[in-house]
Amino acid sequence: MITSTIYYVCSMIARTITQNLHADCDNKKAVVVVGPRQVGKTTLIQKLVEGKTTLFLNGDDPQTRLQLANANLQFLLQLVMDYDTIVVDEAQRIANIGLTIKLLVDAKLNKQFILSGSSSLDLGNKINEPLTGRKWEHQLFPLSWNEIKSHYTFAVAFARLEEFLIYGMYPEVVTHTNKQKILLQLSGSYLYQDILELANIKKPDLLMKLLHALAMQLGSEVSYNELSKILGVDRMTVINYIDLLEKVYVVFRLHPFSSNQRNEITAKPKIYFYDNGIRNAIVGQFSPLQSRLDVGALFENFFISEKMKQLNYQGFYGKTHYWRNSQQAEIDFIERIEDEISAYEIKYNPNKKVKFTKSFTEKYHPKHTFVVHKDNFWSYLQ
Repeated sequence: MITSTIYYVCSMIARTITQNLHADCDNKKAVVVVGPRQVGKTTLIQKLVEGKTTLFLNGDDPQTRLQLANANLQFLLQLVMDYDTIVVDEAQRIANIGLTIKLLVDAKLNKQFILSGSSSLDLGNKINEPLTGRKWEHQLFPLSWNEIKSHYTFAVAFARLEEFLIYGMYPEVVTHTNKQKILLQLSGSYLYQDILELANIKKPDLLMKLLHALAMQLGSEVSYNELSKILGVDRMTVINYIDLLEKVYVVFRLHPFSSNQRNEITAKPKIYFYDNGIRNAIVGQFSPLQSRLDVGALFENFFISEKMKQLNYQGFYGKTHYWRNSQQAEIDFIERIEDEISAYEIKYNPNKKVKFTKSFTEKYHPKHTFVVHKDNFWSYLQ
């Protein structure tokens, strides 16, 4: 029997993107690491720069923001001259940071610039545009199945599946016992700080109501019109708020796979959470699986979010979708690279019979069809 003491003995869990980060630290381009708060970006970067003379600048610090906003090149050169590596943490909170780093990269100082951000770089600042052609960008998510498996062994990770479905895979949640407390703190305004401060959100209560509505519709098609009626706001406000939630890596949309045929639904996306624990904290539900009615939705969210992490880390350049027609025939998850299609049906119960509908297979001729369940999911995350 695997004891709980094994569960929580944790050195730093190795992250999949580490090797690529090392390769991109060539002193020629800036390295950018983005992802939600508390997924380990700062810890990863600290490990990356061990042994180097490093200047750490924190965008959460008001004085740092004041010093770097609109700083001239002469000041910047003096600031960085004694360091091999310059790290700017929470860079999205510093005005004009993209232009600042552009000036330093273009000066060809043979120094490595590393930026981290807890939101997409176009939220509140114009970072991407000034750094076009001058950066390598990486995304870091909550811990992945493969990272946890590699750290704890397959046997330990597999035994913790129910825990991951309920509490998710944020690093601090995985490695500590008081999971509910950590998740409730994370799922409060802290996780959405960038939206509230940088996107000039005038209705923070509306944001939380929208998150609750999305959490309750997990794994279902989402109607912007229905959400607008429930929340009492116009349709574009709903769309804009969901877009912001995507930019801080709380949720992501899975759009329908469609052709021009009339019987396919093309308008409604499905919305998933990057982390099961955040979703469950939003709805206030941490009950064991045997007493829940949403086990299927939790497992579907877990597997699809794991696929999104895996594909991102592997440099996947195709598209991901779900499919449903007007007769309600459905495929849960689709990977498409050019004309090659892989289709996944996702069912928690391994004994549930699954048959891929002919209306999909005969029309699209998928190269692969997979039935994923709790006993074999890991084989599709290799």
